Amino acid sequence: MAAKQPPPLMKKHSQTDLVSRLKTRKILGVGGEDDDGEVHRSKISQVLGNEIKFAVREPLGLRVWQLLSAVMFSGVAIMALAFPDQLYDAVFDEESVSSKTPIRLYGGALLSISLIMWNALYTAEKVIIRWTLLMEACYFAVQFLVTTVSLVESSRTATGAMLLLVSRALFILISIYYYYQVGRRPKKV
Repeated sequence: MAAKQPPPLMKKHSQTDLVSRLKTRKILGVGGEDDDGEVHRSKISQVLGNEIKFAVREPLGLRVWQLLSAVMFSGVAIMALAFPDQLYDAVFDEESVSSKTPIRLYGGALLSISLIMWNALYTAEKVIIRWTLLMEACYFAVQFLVTTVSLVESSRTATGAMLLLVSRALFILISIYYYYQVGRRPKKV
């Protein structure tokens, strides 16, 4: 007696399978339009399709300010490392400084900050841009205070130091302005 062959396995084609597949396609945002003519949208397709929502809305002139800051920090750092006497003389109108070590340490710190500034220039992440701007504003504020205290202690008014104070106050205002502009929530359209 020959053994009876079992019927071949067939895929179940029921209405529930069809509905399940359509729901899956709708959730994933693929498959065109539904009966109402609406294009399927999903969270995945919204995130992939609307990346502009997550990008920084850059205020006018932000990248120029970042570039100028990076160049300025790099230039002063190189000058402090290579020519400490001339840098000190340009700011305080004094002949010579007793030790070049503090000025060179200042140059090394500025070089580190300039590397951060150069990297922030090429990022589009809002948090990194804001932290960099805040760091810059804090640096300028500390430099403003230190220069002011040094001038008061020496009871001299050097033209270079006064120019430095005015420029630092301006740089603080610009950095804080961009810090708040980058952090602002975009207006709903």
